[in-house]
Amino acid sequence: MLFDAHAHVYDTKDKEGLIRAIEDSDLKYVMDVGCDIPTSEEAVSDAAKYPWCYAAIGFQPGEIGDAKDSDLDRIRELAADPKVCAIGEIGLDYHYDHVPRDVQERWFRMQIRLANELKMPIMIHTREADDDTMRILKEEGAFSEERKSWFPKRQGPSDWPTKPAKSVSSAGANGGQADAECQSGACSQTLYPDARVMLHCYSGSAEMARQYVKLGATISICGPVTFKNNRRTTEVVQAIPLEFLLAETDSPYLAPEPMRGRTNMPPYVEHTVRRIAVIKGVSFDEAAEATCANAERFFGI
Repeated sequence: MLFDAHAHVYDTKDKEGLIRAIEDSDLKYVMDVGCDIPTSEEAVSDAAKYPWCYAAIGFQPGEIGDAKDSDLDRIRELAADPKVCAIGEIGLDYHYDHVPRDVQERWFRMQIRLANELKMPIMIHTREADDDTMRILKEEGAFSEERKSWFPKRQGPSDWPTKPAKSVSSAGANGGQADAECQSGACSQTLYPDARVMLHCYSGSAEMARQYVKLGATISICGPVTFKNNRRTTEVVQAIPLEFLLAETDSPYLAPEPMRGRTNMPPYVEHTVRRIAVIKGVSFDEAAEATCANAERFFGI
């Protein structure tokens, strides 16, 4: 079974067709993610209609332009719905700079504080803003010992991060055990703190991913990991144990190979999971089971 940890189900011209495709697939759950008040409301509505759908709500940094402080109260109201699992996607986007950076930062901080107030998971959007994103998360207590005390610890390999990851070329394409066994969960386990902070569609470096996971974050991998020349994200998957990885589509954007160029949809998360399995040197079923279980734990489902 598969879990698409980040999608925009409402963002489609053929919603009936998309729902049929989801229900005919091997998807167990889809996280429908809002970007502002109307889309957050629609995500909550979708979650009420479909047993496989859950919702995340908040203001994506590029959608803050017309936001009013009173809108934060609406997010708080929506968060009371039992199928709302996270505040997100929130963060910083310096690529387009459609919204002044000081305004982005103010809303990022306010929404982290709301997630802390409600003791909810946080879903992060960060683009060309890696250092500021991590700094603000730390300053606002997203990785504080208090926050980590709210959530059960998670299992991980006992010798991570000291054991070096093997390269994808040595792991092969058939799911052998040449890749680091501890990363696949085959070695003895230990407990790691969980701050319930998810880096959605992670595009940063492997070193920063390691820093995030040590702080208690979870790394979500998107379709670009399947692109032939995407060494950067491949290195992230090599470096981070499978226990700390999620898989997502960010649909309708960023369709993976071999669907590249088409409108993305949640069932295509299968291709991302297959690539994760190759990189980690495990079977597709093991990668699917692990990323699904990780998402269920992260979102409290």
